Amino acid sequence: MDNVEAFFRYLSAEKNYSPHTIRSYRKDIEEFALHCSKLYQLNSIDDVHYAMIRDFVVFLAKKGITTRSINRKCSALNTYYTYLCAIGERKANPLAQHKSLKATKSFIVPFSTDEVAHVLRQIDRSSFGGLRDATIIELLYATGMRQAELIGLKTSSIDWAQRQLRVLGKRNKERIIPMLPSLIKLLEDYMVQRNTINTAQEHHYLLVTDKGKKIYPSFVYKRINTYFRSVSSKIHASPHVLRHSFATHMLDAGADINVVKEILGHESLAATQEYTKVQLPKVKDAYRAAHPRAKK
Repeated sequence: MDNVEAFFRYLSAEKNYSPHTIRSYRKDIEEFALHCSKLYQLNSIDDVHYAMIRDFVVFLAKKGITTRSINRKCSALNTYYTYLCAIGERKANPLAQHKSLKATKSFIVPFSTDEVAHVLRQIDRSSFGGLRDATIIELLYATGMRQAELIGLKTSSIDWAQRQLRVLGKRNKERIIPMLPSLIKLLEDYMVQRNTINTAQEHHYLLVTDKGKKIYPSFVYKRINTYFRSVSSKIHASPHVLRHSFATHMLDAGADINVVKEILGHESLAATQEYTKVQLPKVKDAYRAAHPRAKK
């Protein structure tokens, strides 16, 4: 497994992959290695051929693994074998001719503006925990940042003078996001409370638990899910839905899609355009209401 470990070091040091992505790649590659060990008695996955990978795909499908997850696992393997070819450990990538399985994209319904406002109103901010939870939700909704970006925020990420945030996104790419007055006021109140926690003063991460430790993914998810389940019946209630809501509400209000793209930190406009699909039901309603032939 020496090549595998070298691969992960390469992703971290040279490709600047996030820790979350590397953990996902490790899990996928280790799962494939275990599959090959049980089925083919292989001690290494370096010399596999495509038929073995195809059997792995079939095995996953029979287990009920989603198409999206299968494609992600194949992507991790493709990246690994591309790396092996680059360092001369393989002559050809066994996934070179592989085509991703066709997947139906899931449709994420954003929270309404009323639902977001209701959640923010109902949080009791008299305690540190409540104030912190309100700050988490306001940050996600007011900036559209990703969960990992939220967790990685440091106290130095706030530029009080310029009223903006420095956010470190994918591939360690930094972007600047303006702060709304309501967010600034909330952050000011939060910082007063945060700085009274001794353990929080030992590091520079902005958002901390009640014990002053850095927050983590399940911590954020649980809070978003708990608060929004109380006001919304939507299937999904996660930090990503708040990011989705930010983009949708901005576009609904007439924001330039290129501005939304920059705030979200998307590499391409195509990624941002996915959020415009949420507006399709409104387009249909307006079309049916206005077109002369709609009532025929």
